[in-house]
Amino acid sequence: MAKELCLSGKNVTKIFGFGDKKTIAVNHVDFNFHVGEFVSIVGESGSGKTTLAKMLLGLIHESEGEISFLGKPRDIKGRKQKREYWKDIQAIFQDPFSSYNVFHKIDAVLLDCIKMRGGKNLPHDKKVEMMTEACSFVNLKFEELTNKYPFELSGGQMQRLMIARIFLLKPKILLADEPTSMIDACSRATILDMLQNLRNEIGMTIIFITHDIGLAYYISDTVYIMEKGNIVEYGPAEQVILHPSADYTKRLINDVPKIHEEWDLSTV
Repeated sequence: MAKELCLSGKNVTKIFGFGDKKTIAVNHVDFNFHVGEFVSIVGESGSGKTTLAKMLLGLIHESEGEISFLGKPRDIKGRKQKREYWKDIQAIFQDPFSSYNVFHKIDAVLLDCIKMRGGKNLPHDKKVEMMTEACSFVNLKFEELTNKYPFELSGGQMQRLMIARIFLLKPKILLADEPTSMIDACSRATILDMLQNLRNEIGMTIIFITHDIGLAYYISDTVYIMEKGNIVEYGPAEQVILHPSADYTKRLINDVPKIHEEWDLSTV
């Protein structure tokens, strides 16, 4: 039985500029993301993956084409519609240091999430219980974080706190844009496992934006490969990575260093 469509697009295009100076950042792409699916969009810098992510979030408007949400054309023209949409789609970005308001303590960050989900009038004890549970989910202790500012944490802790926010918000879709690129390898594995646990716990769709095809293979159900604004290949992760058909996909895979082989740096 096929899973329900969560987010889909037809001929989605983004053009910046006009005339001779116009740039087609995303070029008539189609996609289908299903409920509970872990999708990776893979490409090098300039491939258009982050522009596509911004369109999915509703931060920029598509120039052509149509994006559908839960089987219906997405309507986010007004402020109220955008706020409702953003309850169902949230993001984690690559730079944890710029993801927080430096004047807001961790308690305020988490309380805002509870408020967004309609818990403004809950008893204080219940709010503390919810914040403690969310922090515990990402292996943090709320009692050690209370009254602290996010910049007092390490990069890995800040990314885990972002996932704690998502645990409280419980959106239908999480868009993770290079969330592991600025943290060490140990923290990276931890964050990826937490994203998997989040998907399993809440049943959300996770869209993972990355340049690392190895990470995409490790974590994804489905992989989309982007090159110069185009989706050149997509399908189940094992099919795309183990049996690639597009030359660009093959090059991305060949560029992944093999520990047991001598590295060929001639193409770097």
